[in-house]
Amino acid sequence: MRFVIGLAAAAVALATAAMPVAAKEWKTIRIGTEGAYPPFNFQDSNKELQGFDIDIAKALCDKMKAKCEFMAQDWDGIIPALKAKKYDAIVASMSITEERKKQVDFTDKYYQTPARFATKKVGGFTAVTPEALKGKTVGAQSSTIHANYLEDLYKSKGVTVKLYGTQDEANADLAAGRLDGVLADSVVLYEWLEKGDAGKCCQFVGPDIKDVKYFGEGAGIAVRKEDKDLKQQFNKALAEIIKDGTYEKLNKKYFPFSIY
Repeated sequence: MRFVIGLAAAAVALATAAMPVAAKEWKTIRIGTEGAYPPFNFQDSNKELQGFDIDIAKALCDKMKAKCEFMAQDWDGIIPALKAKKYDAIVASMSITEERKKQVDFTDKYYQTPARFATKKVGGFTAVTPEALKGKTVGAQSSTIHANYLEDLYKSKGVTVKLYGTQDEANADLAAGRLDGVLADSVVLYEWLEKGDAGKCCQFVGPDIKDVKYFGEGAGIAVRKEDKDLKQQFNKALAEIIKDGTYEKLNKKYFPFSIY
């Protein structure tokens, strides 16, 4: 009798284990962003998070009928904080690269822009190859694809690479003459060069840089590898805002050109 009961209990346990786990409803989605990368994400005078990333996230949450909760996180710790479940997704202009795919999953891209160099209008450089920049000091934001590119391809050629906690800090040092140039996302640099007094000292130099090995497949939303359902919901919502014109409206709010 005990043997029969034991077999029955085992069968129930196996059946229970085989049942699919119900997908999480995701009524509230906690979103991490940097808050120091204008015009994509930044804090306004009231310390409220603003920018293209924030507006895209809100539009996606509306489609998903979910509540967005935003929190700012220093860039260096943004992936570790996601994995530690401080938030559920990263919407922070994070490029989809093979190296990052080892740690997190990504949605489809929601924009894709090239990298470019910027230098001083007076006394700056005119060529951007590693050989041309030998002896120069070039800045980038630390823990970024731009920093990796400089450190891998330029540092060994005699270029001094200086890294900063935020892109604003690198730009400020370029304006102050403490750097010969910076490498960053072209749209972020466009915002600084064209829309304020601080960037009037400087200009773009060299061509767009699109090396997929370093600059990836565009910017995507990062989620934990186990949250496949959340990734699918984001992708569905992204397709919907592109189809219904919401994405185009947000693009035009920030940029006079398409970044998709």
